[in-house]
Amino acid sequence: MARYLVTSALPYINGVKHLGNLVGSMLPADAYSRFLRLQGDDVLFICATDEHGTPAELAARDAGLDVAEFCRRAHDVQRDLGERFGLSWDHFGRTSHPANHEITQHLAARLDAEGYIEERVTRQLYSVADERFLPDRYVVGTCPNCGYERARGDQCEQCTKQLDPTELIAPRSAISGSTDLEIRESRHLFLLQSKLADRLRAWIDTKVGVWPTVATSIAFKWLDEGLGDRGITRDLAWGIPVDRPGFEGKVFYVWFDAPIGYISATREWAELHPDAGGWERWWRTDRGAEDVVYTQFMAKDNVPFHTLSFPATLIGSGEPWKLVDQLKGFNWLNYYGGKFSTSEHRGVFMGDALELADADCWRWYLLSNAPESDDTSFTWQQFAESVNKELVGTLGNFVNRCATQIGRHFDGAAPEGGSVGEPERELVERLRVAIDTYTGCFRRLEYRKAAHALRSIWAEGNVYLEEREPWRAVKTDRDDAARTLRVALGLVRLFAHLSSPFIPAASARLSATLVDTPALDGVSGDLAASILGIEPGARFEVPGLLFSKVLDEEVEAWQARFGGPA
Repeated sequence: MARYLVTSALPYINGVKHLGNLVGSMLPADAYSRFLRLQGDDVLFICATDEHGTPAELAARDAGLDVAEFCRRAHDVQRDLGERFGLSWDHFGRTSHPANHEITQHLAARLDAEGYIEERVTRQLYSVADERFLPDRYVVGTCPNCGYERARGDQCEQCTKQLDPTELIAPRSAISGSTDLEIRESRHLFLLQSKLADRLRAWIDTKVGVWPTVATSIAFKWLDEGLGDRGITRDLAWGIPVDRPGFEGKVFYVWFDAPIGYISATREWAELHPDAGGWERWWRTDRGAEDVVYTQFMAKDNVPFHTLSFPATLIGSGEPWKLVDQLKGFNWLNYYGGKFSTSEHRGVFMGDALELADADCWRWYLLSNAPESDDTSFTWQQFAESVNKELVGTLGNFVNRCATQIGRHFDGAAPEGGSVGEPERELVERLRVAIDTYTGCFRRLEYRKAAHALRSIWAEGNVYLEEREPWRAVKTDRDDAARTLRVALGLVRLFAHLSSPFIPAASARLSATLVDTPALDGVSGDLAASILGIEPGARFEVPGLLFSKVLDEEVEAWQARFGGPA
């Protein structure tokens, strides 16, 4: 039996994450993990905060804190927000953990032993005003590829091209803003990715049609342009020390150690769960990981590192590490013409979002409008419409109608009477088809299509009530009304079960309404028949208002607060 390892791109430590970060990796990874658990699969969902590199140092400086203390506090904030959004990590680790230090240094040593590490003297920008080298994000300037004027020294946020700080046009210090920069020499280690390019291409060739086009196209673009060797050390104080003579005071590049954080966070989890069989059975094919199905989630700007640099590290080590099987790359969620951005403070951030609406409202909206095939634009009007029409108007309306009729006519319990007829058999068949569609979409990681299928399942409840009209039937044929409402309670149980990957909190509340009824197991079309299995007399406790309608005046206020067209 397969085991499923799920990782989402590590949220960076430099601040509260925005909704683009959430929908680009963490949220779809959570929904998929929840879906797999519904099927009874053995799932391990791993994430961690990415804590090294220049942005951490800059953010700590701005906060007036020691960088280690800043990272500790920021990790706690991100973990809390993730839990409030219903992210069901098995472990949420930290790349500053000793386990990541150890595994990163081990892999660097293995790459060196295999001939994939080389020492080179590099020419780097040095700030006279700051009296220090300026690696990566310590430098900002104009991207030579697309002309974006606030490109960072490691990668352009606009076009995703990897950069060297010396390539920037009109570079300046991110610390002081000084343009008094010099080119000086510094010795660094390089991962010889060019020597691994053919092996990487052969491997990625096997993923065509398996990975989304956005993932394979980015990987092939980089390979076609000529995969360059990558510097994996930096002149920084904060990070994983380079265990090599002559490299005292240097640390490993954050994009070298960050993906290794998936492995080290798994080790952190295993240390907290000594009876779980150890971490290597998830990551080493010589220790049991040959039966693991590994799925990664990330936004498109992270794709090059996960399709090329991280696999190069694992392949080049010469050790039997588990490589990713399925990679789900997302496009960008834009905010009124500009990309959501932590560094630019553009968009809606997780903490603010939870002040405005329940986490499930955000989960539903973001997943049902996930930027899968193209970039997607966020609008407050679209958010309101999604909540009001789908959550309030379809699912919430169905549950409210059930609660009203059962409470009014049958004392809040599953009514007795009536027998299943042709309308119910037809309903079951329609649901079987819809559930098979829903599960198929989830297995293919098609979130928009899965959400559409789930909406159609919810809609079947309202269609059934409209056709059977129990509020009329109860006046002339109480058994007919009883049968209809008992089946409706079966639909409530089914909806609660199937909806949990999208709206876990609301699903839990719905499940709790059926006090005497066991929860469902698995996800398949056969579940449709479960709607006929509610025992007469089973207590039904009204869940209250599942979702609140988003008002026009709220949309106007939020738009004014967070920006957007008047």
